[in-house]
Amino acid sequence: MTQQSSGPNVVGRATALLRAVGAAEPTGASTTELAKATGLARPTAHRLLTSLTEEGFLDRDSATGRWALGPEMYLLGSAAAGRYDITEQARSVVHTLARESGESAFLSTRRGDETVCLLREDGSFPLRSHVLYEGIRLPLGVASAGLVILAHLPDREIDEYLGQADLQSEWGPQHHPDVLRERIAATRESGYAVNPALLVEGSWGIGAAVFDRAGKPAWAVSLTGVETRFRPQRRHELGTLLLQQAHILTGRLERRW
Repeated sequence: MTQQSSGPNVVGRATALLRAVGAAEPTGASTTELAKATGLARPTAHRLLTSLTEEGFLDRDSATGRWALGPEMYLLGSAAAGRYDITEQARSVVHTLARESGESAFLSTRRGDETVCLLREDGSFPLRSHVLYEGIRLPLGVASAGLVILAHLPDREIDEYLGQADLQSEWGPQHHPDVLRERIAATRESGYAVNPALLVEGSWGIGAAVFDRAGKPAWAVSLTGVETRFRPQRRHELGTLLLQQAHILTGRLERRW
């Protein structure tokens, strides 16, 4: 990093920009878009983006000026994949979910107070929801994957998270802490989480948690589709399917480590 980019919050600012660029893959993002996404002043964002590019963490298209992830990110990701990448173990589960349901199936992972979508496979039904895509980050409690992971955390962690997270201002009144607590209770009762078109009108989702060896909810598998495909009886069928496949993946991961 250049001396100009130094400062007490430089690491946080730089990692925020890296996450924002990653969320914009594969098309990349402009300096203005990244500054807005991270809450940084445009000159600050540009200075940090330039420094990250000099270190190989980002690339910039000379024709469009858009920023994309660079070769160092690939190398570091490859080195870490042996510890964190479960996509090969999960791919057949996601495929089964898409095939048996006809809906779009996903694998998401927890990263701090967010979920990140890692895998997507579309089913045979021609009408699809495009709310989720590989690389999208959403806060815990938002979408079915984020809700089911949140619901399976200890009560103390849930209280701490809901006490500091401001989901309502960006995601609407259905994400008020009191409403979320009701949805958490319903999720715990059924075992799976339901997102009744809270992100995009007419687009429903259902998710089930996948646990690590310590019994913590570290991932989630989910299905999304149009509202007419998520009537009450079918929601129960899809939820049961998700729980079955989440259990299979949890067992598979326990044997891996």
